[in-house]
Amino acid sequence: MSTTDPVADYLTRVRNAVKARHKRVDIPASTLKRAISRVLVEQGYVAGVSDVGSGPQAMLRIQLRYSDGQPAISGLKRISKPGRRVYLSAPDVPRVMSGLGVAIISTSKGLLTDRQAREQKIGGEVLCHVW
Repeated sequence: MSTTDPVADYLTRVRNAVKARHKRVDIPASTLKRAISRVLVEQGYVAGVSDVGSGPQAMLRIQLRYSDGQPAISGLKRISKPGRRVYLSAPDVPRVMSGLGVAIISTSKGLLTDRQAREQKIGGEVLCHVW
């Protein structure tokens, strides 16, 4: 199955797994999805990420994080879509939930959080918000 928006598919799979209280979720692997997963691990939203299999059928196995039965991720939202890309300059990078959430931004220096993008004074494409 091919999807026209792999990032939206990734976010939907994670969102559904969290709602169903799964411990982990498997997602078809790509470089961009690995980078998004790395940011989610750094920010403490997921417990870990590992590669399963190799070649074109490789999967990413994401270990979801819960504390006292509550998921670390309470929301995921796709911002820039294939039909409407959203690019922002450094001063315009948004704060998600007044700083409680994180925006993942695709920049010339790779994927960064909103905070990192503001510190480095770099803009880019706002992929999604996580809170």
